[in-house]
Amino acid sequence: MEAEAAGGAAGIYPVDILEDDPTGHQEASLAYYTSLGEGAGTPGIFTLPTGEQVNLETSSVCFCTVHRDKPQHKLLVLVSPQDTKTVVAVYLKESWWSTEDVLRTSDPTREGLVKVQSFGERIVLFILNVIIFGRLERSLDDDGMFFLPHSVKEQAKILWRNGAAVGFYSTKMKGSLCGNGTSVCYLLPVFDTVFVRKQHRHQGLGTAMLQDFCETFPEDEALGISSPISPAMYQVCRHFLLACPEERGRLWEVAPPGAWGQRVNIWLKVQLQQARLPEWRAVYPGNPEEDVSSPGQTSQDDGPTHGHKEQICGEELENTRNDQDCGVKEEDARLPGDTLLD
Repeated sequence: MEAEAAGGAAGIYPVDILEDDPTGHQEASLAYYTSLGEGAGTPGIFTLPTGEQVNLETSSVCFCTVHRDKPQHKLLVLVSPQDTKTVVAVYLKESWWSTEDVLRTSDPTREGLVKVQSFGERIVLFILNVIIFGRLERSLDDDGMFFLPHSVKEQAKILWRNGAAVGFYSTKMKGSLCGNGTSVCYLLPVFDTVFVRKQHRHQGLGTAMLQDFCETFPEDEALGISSPISPAMYQVCRHFLLACPEERGRLWEVAPPGAWGQRVNIWLKVQLQQARLPEWRAVYPGNPEEDVSSPGQTSQDDGPTHGHKEQICGEELENTRNDQDCGVKEEDARLPGDTLLD
């Protein structure tokens, strides 16, 4: 029995048809997984857009935790036989969908930056963040950084272009808690995580997202970007602040909660960085404005970066195969000297 990619012929996609019912989705996924384990009927085959076929059996599927603060919210995913860390399809609406189809929409109103609100949009955010950036579009020679799954109420916007999700950014809101188990709250809005897919870089999209962030909070005298900021992200800031000098006094690199002693003016740092450019290029060889492969760096205007250090040491899928749970555990997310802020 062959299970074709569900959305290709019909022209409909999960984000357009998923009900806001995470519990119902979870129950349906568990029921399907149980049926695979019982070996009911002939094992199915899923055909990828590339023509590759993957057997639908318990050894080729596992559950991934969608939200760090809601471990019960999981996605059933199909992994590549050649690389069990790579997700190739997702089980939604009682069908298998390729990861690319999960990122598509048939709704023409989804264009540009759209606030994440629905259950389907949060799945798109997860796919972009953990699967596309986390595995498919980062240099596997650089194991420095992954983004953890966002929280269930994470403030984020997805960037839609021509019917596909091509990037996102997330924000820590002023007054929101800095992390679980603390009563400390952010003292200003913070631009926290940002990602643009490889084929859409060098088009100013990262700069556009930073501008959208600033325009979202016109009444705030100070706005933050989570520390540490990568060298290439400074180039994004430089381009933006050259074009929008009125924002130079508002943008600060911040550590939570963003008190004055935890802020450094970004325009000042950009100027200091330019002043010691030969030394800086010796430390970061190559052109940082073009480096889009290194974790924690962006291209000239976009690419993966991170604010607070939501980092995972690349073992998120394979090492959880025994219990069929691909969820990222927070205790695995720390690197030496890192502090998880959320």
